[in-house]
Amino acid sequence: MSSAAPAADAIPMEDAEPAAGPPARIATLDIVRGIAVMGILAMNIVAFAMPFQAYMNPEAYGLESNADLASWAFSFILIDGKMRGLFSFLFGASTLLVIERAQASGESPAKIHYMRMLWLLVFGLLHFYFIWFGDILALYAQTGLILFFFRNLSVVALVRWGIGLVLVQTLLFLAIAGGALYLSRQASLPPDLAETWRSMQEGFVPLTGQALARELALYQGPYSGLVHERLIDHLGKPFTGTPLFLAETLGYMVLGMAALKSGFFRGEWAMARYRKWALVCLGIAIPVYAALAFLLVRQGFSPANLFLYAIGATTALRPVMVIGIAALIIVLTRRGGGLVDRIAAAGRAAFTNYLGTSILMTTLFYGYGAGLFGSLSRIELWLPVVAMWALMLLWSKPWLDRFRYGPFEWLWRSLARMRIEPMRRRGRAEA
Repeated sequence: MSSAAPAADAIPMEDAEPAAGPPARIATLDIVRGIAVMGILAMNIVAFAMPFQAYMNPEAYGLESNADLASWAFSFILIDGKMRGLFSFLFGASTLLVIERAQASGESPAKIHYMRMLWLLVFGLLHFYFIWFGDILALYAQTGLILFFFRNLSVVALVRWGIGLVLVQTLLFLAIAGGALYLSRQASLPPDLAETWRSMQEGFVPLTGQALARELALYQGPYSGLVHERLIDHLGKPFTGTPLFLAETLGYMVLGMAALKSGFFRGEWAMARYRKWALVCLGIAIPVYAALAFLLVRQGFSPANLFLYAIGATTALRPVMVIGIAALIIVLTRRGGGLVDRIAAAGRAAFTNYLGTSILMTTLFYGYGAGLFGSLSRIELWLPVVAMWALMLLWSKPWLDRFRYGPFEWLWRSLARMRIEPMRRRGRAEA
């Protein structure tokens, strides 16, 4: 779902390595992952810095100028949901690599996979309860429990399953959008339907009066208040939302497996083929997204319109956009260079960059840090975004020149394998 999903897009996980020796990296995966971990912040920044309603509805908060509206349109067309989709594709591809390499090294693929999912769930729950409500790691871990059973399917079978799952999600969201349209057009509703419609609108309508004051006070207040709300009021949220997004998330992961098996994510296709896929996919998807943005601006950001145009109408289109973006990234970065090397390093440390972003952004915006929550307009939020991008590019490569993993990658890997993994690189970097 474009952003009725958990407030984040997400994070793909580390690629595995053989039991002995350094990892056999797939440069294309690292580069695409690096772009994705940077791009996701451009949308998540709204949920870090403003009441959640602004994530879907720009009129809910932070819309003060035409520049703010243009910023929303840019994100809606090119970023919102696409980075989450891209991460889900990459998660599927990385999961398949873990399984393949476990088999090649004589380890149990099932044991390695399910230990990774168990610890990913732990990371996700800690992230949600104690750092940021926009976690998606828990959803990935739960979806990963099913993903294992797709590992041996052919490319054609994976594509069919992926398309089928996305179509199931599309029908679900269109049914929800249809219900929203029906309820919005009724002059009066019986009490039970009125309460249903009220709850459906909660994440989309602007907060006002005491509700807005409470929201601002919560996020500008002490850390204890935030943790209390998550542990008491939203204790089950990492699990209750899973059924609503399971088909789409699993579909993207399965398509990611297909993209790896076909050679797409390995960078094995001819450049002409990547260019063709980028041109066709983006040529289809961008005009449709632009038209949907136009309809939202023209007809208004009512909950019914948001359900229809921003959620229902985009679900089936999003994978097309994701594939086009991935193909374009591969085309534009094929020649390599210093910047591309730094982007690839950011991708290799994507787990750390994702969690690190949550830590730094919540510290910047929440009351226990700088307390900037609710103080910046949408266009002004690009300042911390660009600053965080620069930080990712600055630290990731020097760190990985000396160490084999990012800090959180190393921790996750060690926990999942129940042994302390070697961290420092051998040779010159160690001297």
